[in-house]
Amino acid sequence: MPSSQPPSLGKATIDAVLAHAGRATLAFQWAHHTGPYATMFWFNELLEVGEDTDTIRQFLLTASEVTRFSLAEVTLRPEMFDPGPTAEKLAMTDFAQGWTHLDGLGVAVQTTVGLHAYAARKGVRWDTQEITDGIAARAEDIAALTSDPVTAYALAHDVAPGTGKREQAIVVGALARASDGTIRWGGELPAGCVGAPVFYSVPMGDDSFRLVCAGLALPADGQAFGHHPIATFDTIRTALASLPTPTPRPRRWWQRRI
Repeated sequence: MPSSQPPSLGKATIDAVLAHAGRATLAFQWAHHTGPYATMFWFNELLEVGEDTDTIRQFLLTASEVTRFSLAEVTLRPEMFDPGPTAEKLAMTDFAQGWTHLDGLGVAVQTTVGLHAYAARKGVRWDTQEITDGIAARAEDIAALTSDPVTAYALAHDVAPGTGKREQAIVVGALARASDGTIRWGGELPAGCVGAPVFYSVPMGDDSFRLVCAGLALPADGQAFGHHPIATFDTIRTALASLPTPTPRPRRWWQRRI
């Protein structure tokens, strides 16, 4: 069950999630199948801080288990393009091969080179709000989470009954540390929400708070406290740092519209 939280803080946290990451998520599914449905999101890995500019790498992140099929259907969101996209959906071919799996974390990543190439071909650009280094959890943030639940918010694309539409939603739940030391989601996590970023707020006094993205929601494993483990950003950061910077090469992932 979600932990108790003043309604004002809950609303303020939801507003902050949407303000900082509302244009970070995309819905996808196995094309021409009834699932699996999932959410992926943009993340900026901070490589270097300069006097005038910062050096970053952009990745898409999601759960490994929902990437193991060859053709994905991605729902395009008009607000994430400038100008708007010319199609509502994209077919992403060779989908499974495009991901790198972070050992032992249940997390899959790929660079956003293909997405930017697709936009360039269409004469548009992405207008996203990536999860950034500033709000992605660090080791001390995760260490501070205990067995006492804290209210949490998954920014996800659930599946509308009957229509299958994938609108963005805020799903309210809780985060707590299980007896095995893992961080877990408590509460319902509807279909389509696996892979979504999960946020919580750290009160700072005087009605202020700090927004933290704990990590991403993994598929349920049948264990305690809501069953869904969270892949936390402290471990994701470490794994990403060990990946080589890829050399861009032509891809056909983004060439076909549904």
